[in-house]
Formats: sequence, structure tokens, C-alpha cells
Amino acid sequence: MLIDKTTSAIVTGGASGLGRASATALAGAGVKVAIFDLNEEKGEEVAKEIGALFCKVDITDENNVIAGLEKARAAHGQERILVHCAQTSRGRMKTVGRDKENGGFIRYPTDLYEFSIKGILVASYRMASLCALGMASLEPLEDGERGVITLTSSAAAQDAQVGQIGYGSGKAGVNGLVLPMARDLMDLGIRVNSIMPGIFATPPMMGAPEKVLHTLAASVPFPKRLGKPEEFGSLVLELVRNSYFNGQAIRLDGAIRMPPR
Repeated sequence: MLIDKTTSAIVTGGASGLGRASATALAGAGVKVAIFDLNEEKGEEVAKEIGALFCKVDITDENNVIAGLEKARAAHGQERILVHCAQTSRGRMKTVGRDKENGGFIRYPTDLYEFSIKGILVASYRMASLCALGMASLEPLEDGERGVITLTSSAAAQDAQVGQIGYGSGKAGVNGLVLPMARDLMDLGIRVNSIMPGIFATPPMMGAPEKVLHTLAASVPFPKRLGKPEEFGSLVLELVRNSYFNGQAIRLDGAIRMPPR
């Protein structure tokens, strides 16, 4: 896809981490970027830094997302690019495990599982489908392309660890969206891909103890370090530029395969 000052993008979770890196990469390439995030202070700060628009948006609230899209489109026009990095999930528990308080067994509650699926999988569908609905009305570019959607999955989609039943199955579901959605949208010229990042140096991860970070870095086959957010942003940019990437779930992880624990 042609990337220039006439192209606009929506980046969810753009106030920090992988979303921020994606927004920065796109803005650096001349794209008009709108950041969707709940963190108003950080979102406004990043938007000012890279010349983007900030929209306070809750990805789990459909009306709120629609209002955010209306604001972004009023400022930048209909987006051709969606990079969806935001997610929300709850509870790191086994499906069934020991209850440390009474010695019996305890189950990962259905309401926590449902919250995670809504915050990961349903939110991904919401963002992708609403953006695709808008992209469908655009004039086609070369090859008939109208837009590109990049969803954020996780290495946990393929090798989730103990206690990641909600997060892991939600991210696996994101990968499951990719091919059927790409096929649904092929006649409209809208591409769909996902990225499965491994262990990246995002703000939540960097809050871990130094010893833990060292162990995690050593577990990566090569290079033996945590991923840099800008490397994620670089892949996002390539998936936009390269129109032959479609229907793909791509690992970006230094060849790591997570152990069960």
C-alpha cells in the first residue's frame, strides 16, 4: 500500500508499548495517525510527540469505539490502516487448581474467562469489522487495495503457559479471525494479518525484577534479549507496505517457544 500524508491510520493501545511503537513508525512514514487509548495523559503526550490525534476510547464499548472513529475520521478522513494492539484480560489461574486457602480445588471463574475473551477476541473483531466497514467505501488503490488490518496476537496463542487459559485462548482466537476475515474482505481489497510477539521490552514487562528479565532474555534462542518495541513497529510498517502479506499470523519472537511453566 502507498504510504504518504494522504493515508490515515487508527492505532489502538497507542499510548505505550507496542501500540506506541506502531504509531511512531507510521507517523514517521508520513501517515496521519489517531491513537485510541484509555490513558488520556500518556495518550496526549505521545500524540503531541509524534504529531498524532488522541482519542480516549474503550475498546470493549462499541458506542465508545464508534464515537472515537467518528472523531478520527472528522480530523483525518477514513482510515486505510488499523493496527489493533489494545487488549484487556483478567486472572492468571489454572482451569482447575489448588485453593491455597482451604486446600481444596478452585476453578478459573467463567466470568473472568468471559471478560478476557471480550477484551481480547471480541474487541479485535469489533475494531477490525468497524474499520473494514468504513474502508469498504474508499476508492481502491493499486491492485484494488482499500485497506489493511493488523491485529496483535501473542506467542501465547501457540504455546500458552500454565495459568494463561483466558489470555492464551483469546489470542489464539485472534489468529483464528485472520484467514476467514481476510477471505470475507478479499472482494473489497482489505487485507488482514496478525503479529504474535514474544517477550518484548514493554513498560509492564520492564517492571519485573532484574533477575527475571535476565532469565527471560537468556531463554530467547537468538538474539538473547527481549524484543524492542520498535522492531514490532517495523513489522507493522512492512505489513502495510507489502500488499502480498494477507491472511497471515506471524511470530516475532527470536525463535522462542515458551515452556509449560
